[in-house]
Amino acid sequence: MPQPSAVPLLTALDGGGDRADAVTVDGRSCAYEELLGAAGAVARRVAGAGAFAVEATASLETVAAVVGGLLAGVPVVPVAPDAGPAERDHILRDSGAQVVPVDFAERADFSGPEPDPRAPAFVLYTSGTTGPPKGVLLSRAAVAADLDALAAAWEWTAQDTLVHGLPLFHVHGLVLGVLGALRTGSRLVHTGRPTPQAYAAAGGSLYFGVPTVWHRVVRDEAAARALAGARLLVSGSAPLPAPVFRDLLALTGQAPVERYGMTETLITVSARAAGERRPGAVGTPLPGITTRIAESADGIGELQLQGPTLFDGYLGRPEATAAAYTADGWFRTGDIAAIDPDGTHRIVGRASTDLIKSGGYRIGAGEVENALLDHPAVREAAVVGAPHADLGQEVVAYVVADGVTATELTDFVAARLSVHKRPRTVRFLAELPRNAMGKPQKRLLPPV
Repeated sequence: MPQPSAVPLLTALDGGGDRADAVTVDGRSCAYEELLGAAGAVARRVAGAGAFAVEATASLETVAAVVGGLLAGVPVVPVAPDAGPAERDHILRDSGAQVVPVDFAERADFSGPEPDPRAPAFVLYTSGTTGPPKGVLLSRAAVAADLDALAAAWEWTAQDTLVHGLPLFHVHGLVLGVLGALRTGSRLVHTGRPTPQAYAAAGGSLYFGVPTVWHRVVRDEAAARALAGARLLVSGSAPLPAPVFRDLLALTGQAPVERYGMTETLITVSARAAGERRPGAVGTPLPGITTRIAESADGIGELQLQGPTLFDGYLGRPEATAAAYTADGWFRTGDIAAIDPDGTHRIVGRASTDLIKSGGYRIGAGEVENALLDHPAVREAAVVGAPHADLGQEVVAYVVADGVTATELTDFVAARLSVHKRPRTVRFLAELPRNAMGKPQKRLLPPV
């Protein structure tokens, strides 16, 4: 099998063009030359280390730290700036990394051979929903393969201006939202916070957001209409509710692109810039990615993957790494999906929380959530299965809504979906618990 060649990962920084505002983060701008100088100072400081950690704030310092690590071939361990003491201590102890302070005013040249593409670029820590966070080893080759596939799928070029305000300690904001710009050569504008007003003022051609961001954008009609000149609006990290999809299309003239990925796999499935975009669908596999639905009797089952963007394992956890794969070498995503006849993938939810088996039926929580969100009184919805003596599980809905009763919502869903998919219990909440990426945290919902 041929080995990946040592092509520079950040090709835009390797003798490319320059502009004074090539990278802007939270109102501060720099040219590539300035970024390389600051990154060179970091690279000199960390060269030879096994790994180093960085407080991944929305700042030019974070960008310089990441670029410096990539120059030196030292894995970067991003740490969320709001991580609690226990989480922070676990990440630093588990990775063996020390936090490296960064001064963006420092300048140094750094020269050395391009690191081996098979070497790790990052150790990214999972959310830890099933135990302590695990360190995910992502190689330089996996990152390059994913960014090149996405550039082709989204027709992403140096002529674009990418705008987003996502956290820089996740794949979405950091790998796609920073390295993607530095590989394609597109101008990057990180808004600091992803407010509708900041997105509207940025004047981008390509926007990244999570569903929470897009929901806030469509509630600010003026901000949404200001995005009408954009070429592509991309949503990820959680399913985009169908009503938000339709509102974005109505207000901006753009049907958003949805895509699917995980920390362990990077982005593997996406709608295309030149292809059809449908609510609730995440498109088709990227080049080199193979998918299958496992153990499916009715077209719905666990999505499993193979391809060049997959991780190299969990740091120091060979048993967990082995358990993540099937006996015949497919990565188990733990997500429940269906594949339409044309190859379009739809993610139903997590196997652990979003596949509900009720009265002999298999029900995807996401489908019920979208039906609830179609009701004009419902602002947020999360659906789970709860133990039921007769049915095995019953459908339970947690909603944030005003001026509507539980019976009205149950009847509303039953009129749109099969009757067996209607919620049998509806709980009203002031808000849903969410993580930094806007994903509802169902394990934190109150008991039924």
